[in-house]
Amino acid sequence: MVDWDRVDQLRKSGWEWEEIAEDPKVGFQAAKGADPAQALRVLYRRRRGREGERAAEKPIRRGGDNQDRSWSFARIGYLVTPIVAVWAALAFVAPSPVGLILPLVPWILLLLLVAVVVLIYGLLKNARLWSKVFRTTVISGIVLGLVFAGIVALAGSLIFGCPYLPPAAALGNQPGPGWKVANVAPWQEGGKPILYFYGASWCPYCSASSWAIFKALTEFGSVSGNYTGFSSLSDVYPGTPEMVLGDIQLTSNNITFIPNEDLSGVDGTFPTTANCYESAYVGAYSGSSIPFVAVNGQYIHGGSTVIDPTTLSAYTYSSTSGTGAGQVANQVRTENGPAWTAISPQAYWIMAYLTKATGAPVGYLASEYHWSSTVRAGVTADLAQI
Repeated sequence: MVDWDRVDQLRKSGWEWEEIAEDPKVGFQAAKGADPAQALRVLYRRRRGREGERAAEKPIRRGGDNQDRSWSFARIGYLVTPIVAVWAALAFVAPSPVGLILPLVPWILLLLLVAVVVLIYGLLKNARLWSKVFRTTVISGIVLGLVFAGIVALAGSLIFGCPYLPPAAALGNQPGPGWKVANVAPWQEGGKPILYFYGASWCPYCSASSWAIFKALTEFGSVSGNYTGFSSLSDVYPGTPEMVLGDIQLTSNNITFIPNEDLSGVDGTFPTTANCYESAYVGAYSGSSIPFVAVNGQYIHGGSTVIDPTTLSAYTYSSTSGTGAGQVANQVRTENGPAWTAISPQAYWIMAYLTKATGAPVGYLASEYHWSSTVRAGVTADLAQI
């Protein structure tokens, strides 16, 4: 005996005829060889009559595939979520070039969060959580995500010449404190390794680190356009002495120096990157902080302090009446004094990485550069580790 009340209840809940016919509580047994769903449907129509059948057919599609085909919040969420999720995954694997239009953190992740919220809201408003239409929509979203991320990557690489960079998590450790190595093609200009600096004159961490970079530059060529200064007096470690790098011109047969330093003096202002290479490295490895240093595009120092500003606290603007930067400059020039002691380890490492990038042998390094015998010995040992 068919429980027709049960049939009506299941149809109003969005069940398909195949599912209703198989429900044991309905109690329907089809004739041998007959299609159970079709047979039950015919009996239902006969019982209800044509007018009753029209009234009963209206709720059949509630939550069913026909309704799923409309662009509800659920279906939009099922499409957009995999698109953005695939984009986010590929932007993590290749922050350049996939993550250059929008960086993974925070923008792509924010888009992914919005898509997930839309999906959850749509599912809460929908009678069915899954269907053939939804499954097809998800598959379409994955395909579109791959296509979109691929277009972004190709545009970045072919049109703008952006380099491929692996995620920061894939960088290997180097002996120098805070230094990492990227297994990527060298970043050079005219065949010469590039020393790239990204920072700001107001930043005390950049100010302290500027001395090591400046010292390394003087060992590889002729430096002009440099002048001393101090970090912001209203930031942490106020008045940290610095060698301003933003206007430096380097004449060198061995390396190229590209400074990207904000000189506005306005606290919190970061410089704007000039091209795709700079954007790629800063976006992938700086950790959204300064200073950031890259040697040959392979030796990376980002997201941490190159030199601790506290080591130069005796030379701040307030403690020395504005003469501290000159004192530090003199110690760096003569390679003597407590400030130089704090600066020299990282200066040596930058020299070592630059020398490694030029391909110069250790013997050439020891004879060509006018470092003290102690410095030569230290850098020679450092080169053996990288």
